[in-house]
Amino acid sequence: MSELIAINSVSSTAPEWDNGNRPVIDKLASWLDSLGFQTEIIPLKGSHAKANLIATLGSGPGGLVLSGHTDTVPFNESRWSSNPLSVTERDNKLFGLGTTDMKGFFPIVIEAARAFADRPLQQPLIILATADEESSMDGARELAQLGRPKARAAVIGEPTSLKPIRMHKGMMMEAITVEGRSGHSSNPLLGNNALEAMHIVISDLLAFRQQLQERYRNPLFAIDLPTLNLGCIHGGDSPNRICGQCELHFDLRPLPGMDIDTLKQTLQQRLLPIAERLQVNISLRSLMAGVPAFEQAADTELVKFAERLTGYSTGSVAYATEGPFLQQLGMDTIVMGPGCIDQAHQPDEFMAMDQIDPAINIFKQLIAEYCL
Repeated sequence: MSELIAINSVSSTAPEWDNGNRPVIDKLASWLDSLGFQTEIIPLKGSHAKANLIATLGSGPGGLVLSGHTDTVPFNESRWSSNPLSVTERDNKLFGLGTTDMKGFFPIVIEAARAFADRPLQQPLIILATADEESSMDGARELAQLGRPKARAAVIGEPTSLKPIRMHKGMMMEAITVEGRSGHSSNPLLGNNALEAMHIVISDLLAFRQQLQERYRNPLFAIDLPTLNLGCIHGGDSPNRICGQCELHFDLRPLPGMDIDTLKQTLQQRLLPIAERLQVNISLRSLMAGVPAFEQAADTELVKFAERLTGYSTGSVAYATEGPFLQQLGMDTIVMGPGCIDQAHQPDEFMAMDQIDPAINIFKQLIAEYCL
């Protein structure tokens, strides 16, 4: 694990933070090559510094995909108690950036696979490593477009404390820009205030949120309704100038059964009459491509096997994963891995050491079930 943690593979929408993941992919490929896997490195479009890895042991139809992402979120080293780019052991925990989310998954799953390296598999074992999950999910999106890999089942090893997850909310990050007309504040007739128009837009967004929450509920989620968060707003440049432009960024988390494209179309239709009435230009754009909500049916073979294996009923999480993209490839898909999501995306991230051996054992049983 220490070799992976030492490689800075931050992905971010901020260019000053964004790094490639290729050194992590190359390291994983070398380890898996030595175990007899056939490895294929697939660069992301337009970036030789970023790539996905498909490593396959055995051949034939069906089989199992064990999947994880190789990037991490940005970090502030001054807020860490130890070097975030090294593994530090204390209090039966392994501290380091990505120990839980989710570079630590790979040594664990490789150790599980080692037990099968010299055994004839009836169906293939595929270890999948993706790029840019933390920023754009472009790695998983490109794999879905390629139609690869394919297997009977897929398990994404995000930190769930080894409890199986079969659904999560989607994610939309959108921007609304209002363009009015600037002018001297002493005479409102000289301009058309974009901030005042945005006030109307925000009121309508809050009304839209209320309507969604009245219409959609899912009691299997801790927060059982869709959420819409007003995240940040920028507008104007001086108190004595009529604001000519204002932009709002917001986050919408739809439940399974809510279609992202339909939600965007509805938002566009709501904004048009506001723009016409106030005689301003209002545009809606996506800050990132949306992630669909994810749901794997409760009666599928993979869900039932994971429940028997762990002793836990499958549940839900609020955060988004690459699940819907692997599901698009035709695989039954769940999310289940070592570590706790509460430790992710913060200083002093750690993997509890008592998660490691149980995780290896669970992945061994999954491989035996789907590949032998």
